[in-house]
Amino acid sequence: MASNESGPEPTDPGQPQEGGSTPSNAATPTGPRPGAQPAAAAPPGGSAGPTAGGSATPGERSEVDDLRRRIASLEGSAAPHRRHHWWRTSGAVVLIALASVLSLLSVLSVWTSDIVGNTDRYVSTVAPLASNPDVQDAVTARVTTAVLDQIDVKGLVNQLSEAAAEQGVPPRAADLINGLTGPITSGLTDLVNTTVHRVVASSAFETVWVDANRAGHTALDKALTGQGGGAVSLDNNQVTIDIAPIVARVQTELVDSGFGLAAKIPAVHTDFVVFASDDIGKVKTYFRLLEIMGTWLPIVTVLIAAAGVFLAVNRRRALIGAALGVFAAMLLTGIVLTVFRSFYLDHLPPGASQPAAAAVYDTLIRFMRATVRAVGALALITALGAFLIGPSRVAVTVRTICRRVITAVREALTSFGMRLGPVGRFVHRFKRWIGAAILLVAAVVLFTWSYPSMAVVVWITVAVLAAFAVREFLDTGPGTVSSETPPPSSKGTSPLAG
Repeated sequence: MASNESGPEPTDPGQPQEGGSTPSNAATPTGPRPGAQPAAAAPPGGSAGPTAGGSATPGERSEVDDLRRRIASLEGSAAPHRRHHWWRTSGAVVLIALASVLSLLSVLSVWTSDIVGNTDRYVSTVAPLASNPDVQDAVTARVTTAVLDQIDVKGLVNQLSEAAAEQGVPPRAADLINGLTGPITSGLTDLVNTTVHRVVASSAFETVWVDANRAGHTALDKALTGQGGGAVSLDNNQVTIDIAPIVARVQTELVDSGFGLAAKIPAVHTDFVVFASDDIGKVKTYFRLLEIMGTWLPIVTVLIAAAGVFLAVNRRRALIGAALGVFAAMLLTGIVLTVFRSFYLDHLPPGASQPAAAAVYDTLIRFMRATVRAVGALALITALGAFLIGPSRVAVTVRTICRRVITAVREALTSFGMRLGPVGRFVHRFKRWIGAAILLVAAVVLFTWSYPSMAVVVWITVAVLAAFAVREFLDTGPGTVSSETPPPSSKGTSPLAG
């Protein structure tokens, strides 16, 4: 290295150097020569300036030219490097955005596959509707109308009037009987309505309701794909269930109550609308496609998101972006479901019960809402976890506080005689592998859980945090010196020995 002597600043071009040589204004790539004062900076323009003794030597000019060539080479190689990063970043953004959109479709496809293709799942979903008051009122009104349509009240009154005339009743009395059509109709309506409501509110209706839905579990399949059949039909863009068994049960109740005329009611096949929409015919093809992709689309979505994260230059930030993208998709899905509910209820066919339709809609999409909340919670937790393992001041502070608390607890227990021994060294040695195993087990539990809810996601997260806290507690460092073994003597030992 150059040694500066007292006197003027070393950058002064007139300062003599050791050995009587004059300094040069040109700087070489390897710095000033030993024993020489630092050369003054070259003037703008890149050419070597005049020295104290004259112009730059050919050797110095050669060094400057070589330096220029090296700089140009570095600048030329930096541009492709930046372009390479640009392509990686763009590809990662496209894949992550695609995965976010597909996550929305994945939730919809899983719901379609489960509700349409799984009989037990469909029955367990709609079974609670049998005890829903709004549905019971709608069924009562529909069955009452169907029964009364089969009873000719006006013909019955005419028969009574004719029978009275045959028995010698004065014509004026017969005319009074003809005027009883209104009161008879009102009383008969009350009788039938009370009987129907009693049947619908009984456990027998729940059995009939479940059996009808189990026998016709292809209702949504027919609605969304145009296939299927049985007790469930698709007419005028309406999913309807034949409730003839309920009418037959009401007929029996009326006869048992003393209304013998009900025995003459013929078999009535009346329909109860489960779902109605003018868009069924338009979207059934897309729903059929979602039903087919119900199993594979979520897996494809996860693989695309993983590819986007792997391709990114900063994978931790890409993971945060992917998680927030999925969370935004789930938030959008929840908003769409809420908005569509209002739109659906405002466009019901005439005569449909809005409270019953709302109850059916909420029941059918209940598990979709649960899935949206679970996936949204998982995405948000993933983003938060990826943020906390980063280098930001907040993340470092949180990790430091947690580590200090766990260390303090371990040291307190150690002071009471607790010894971890080889366990602590083993955990420290395989700390990363243990962390990966914890995350792998959590992922397996989550993805094999049958219909996980947001509560399941939260509790699995709590279990993961507890497992990581235990790992940190057991990590005592690369090695501990036993209290029973005296420390090695430092006499005659070099600090760098071993």
